[in-house]
Amino acid sequence: MATPLLVTGGAGYIGSHVCKALAAAGWLPVTYDNLSNGHRWAVRWGPLEVGDLQDRARLDAVLERWRPQAVLHFAAYIAAGESVVDPGKYYENNVLGLLSLLAAMGRAGLDRIVFSSTAAVYGTPRRVPIDERHPLEPVNPYGSTKLVCEQLLRDFAVAHGIRSVALRYFNAAGADPDGELGEAHEPETHLIPLVLEAAAGLRPEIAIFGEDYPTADGTCIRDYIHVADLAQAHLLALDRLSGAEGTDAFNLGNGAGFSVRQVVEAARRVTGRPIAVRVRAARPGDPPVLVADAGRARSDLGWRPRHSALDEQLAHAWQWLTAPGRRPRADPCAIVRPAATQIANSS
Repeated sequence: MATPLLVTGGAGYIGSHVCKALAAAGWLPVTYDNLSNGHRWAVRWGPLEVGDLQDRARLDAVLERWRPQAVLHFAAYIAAGESVVDPGKYYENNVLGLLSLLAAMGRAGLDRIVFSSTAAVYGTPRRVPIDERHPLEPVNPYGSTKLVCEQLLRDFAVAHGIRSVALRYFNAAGADPDGELGEAHEPETHLIPLVLEAAAGLRPEIAIFGEDYPTADGTCIRDYIHVADLAQAHLLALDRLSGAEGTDAFNLGNGAGFSVRQVVEAARRVTGRPIAVRVRAARPGDPPVLVADAGRARSDLGWRPRHSALDEQLAHAWQWLTAPGRRPRADPCAIVRPAATQIANSS
């Protein structure tokens, strides 16, 4: 049997793509997920163990049954806006969930973990592109919980020898190039699937929040990274942990940004469909530009993104959305948030 790895949140968007990549590399991804936001249909490359991270007995039993060699941790709440109105929910789930997981790893003798972090730990950038030396100044509780989690990993490395790599995603985008997986959040808050849902007639329009930012077309600019490229970065981080001590963090992004209007125009081009747009007032806290410097991931991990073209990312997501029987339900009355939520990673 292939060597097991525990993938918390493996039924989610990024986690499920990572499970597919792990299986292709010869691992057995064991998904541990409470299915509050994940999907059973996304668990196709290894067993599913339903459970909550704060259920000590259940988590211990799963670790005892499978005896994984390492953990890849995606299970977290990710909506930045929601975290502002309900911070307690985010601290309880994201921080206490990781704390429970680390304690269980200690009891099981596990000492390697790849952690799903986010560019939200940087907050409003002082400079662009953003490298790992940029000050860590999150502007919402979601980003703050991820920063606390990174500190937990550093502390557990010192106290208990648990080795870790935190991967700070910028804007996860696209879908499995083979069409087997895609993005299906309820409710959906990410720009690319929302724009494509408008192209597919699943929602009437796209709202653009602000058109007077100091950018070429006045709308916010974000760095989009294909979910399949994110998945490959996790395999490289896992390899790094086989010989590294302590903890480290790496940005994952393409180093090039696209504005909200550029994404809408690219979606029109890729789909050949009209997409209605309504401009609304800008919201406080939306940085004009968020672009990654991922040089360390390239040099230290050997990471080489293969799907950096925006049109390709959109084409893969469109293929997923329009495939028979795979179209996620959309709420046409939902308010679209095309910019700020893009700093939030999705598991």
